[in-house]
Amino acid sequence: MTSTHTGTHPLGVVTAPLLTDPSTQTAVQFLGGLVHLRAGSADTEGAWALLEHTGDRGYMSPLHVHDADEETFLVLDGELRVEVGGERLAVGAGGLALLPRGQAHGFVVTSPSARFLTLHTPGGFDRFVAEVGLPLDAPAGGPPDPAELTRIAAGHGIQIVGPPLLP
Repeated sequence: MTSTHTGTHPLGVVTAPLLTDPSTQTAVQFLGGLVHLRAGSADTEGAWALLEHTGDRGYMSPLHVHDADEETFLVLDGELRVEVGGERLAVGAGGLALLPRGQAHGFVVTSPSARFLTLHTPGGFDRFVAEVGLPLDAPAGGPPDPAELTRIAAGHGIQIVGPPLLP
């Protein structure tokens, strides 16, 4: 069950408990991986969004910049390479990477598979994932058209500034 919010409080003030379970959470195919929206910005008065990603080697994002939110990765299983500010960092199970807003970054799964959480503060990235993602029962397609992805991303305060990362 999800909480109901009136929207009368400033950003970041959560006024009611939030309880979700897989039956109330959305899952989509996203850029070649699977993303479960565990808590969205609508659930948290815009304060944050928490997503769980699962993907095989090569699941990645293009190099991009968030104008208004930080992105934190917590790797649960497997290993990622995170690139931020020109640095390449290996992040394995139990590792955390906090990527500041305004800095170009991206990730790619380098192990056979990986499962990780991303926390977006404030929330909003979840709306981008929902718009770009495909339903679980949709046939798996190739990567989205780069021009269309760039257009949609811009509408969510995300600038695509480089190609997808390679493992």
